[in-house]
Amino acid sequence: MIGLTNYLIVAAILFAIGVLGIFMNRRNLIILLMSLELMLLAVNINFVAFSQFLSDMSGQLFVFFILTVAAAESAIGLAILVVLFRNLNSINVEELESLKG
Repeated sequence: MIGLTNYLIVAAILFAIGVLGIFMNRRNLIILLMSLELMLLAVNINFVAFSQFLSDMSGQLFVFFILTVAAAESAIGLAILVVLFRNLNSINVEELESLKG
């Protein structure tokens, strides 16, 4: 049977990969969004694991709210990416300052 520590180790590895992705690549907006999504996935795994371990459904309810916020964040991030690519023909994060009104 898979214990709580196994879930926490997987979540910690996913969170570390997400943090590493943010620190290693600060130019490409797509990789930044994917790294942020990995970090949110790790948090969701922790919520579900502790919810199952404590036999409390509130952690799994929190996951639905986090997934809703993550979907909205992804939609806004991709909309910014499309505007950036249309205006500059590049997805470099450093060029985001040129979009200021």
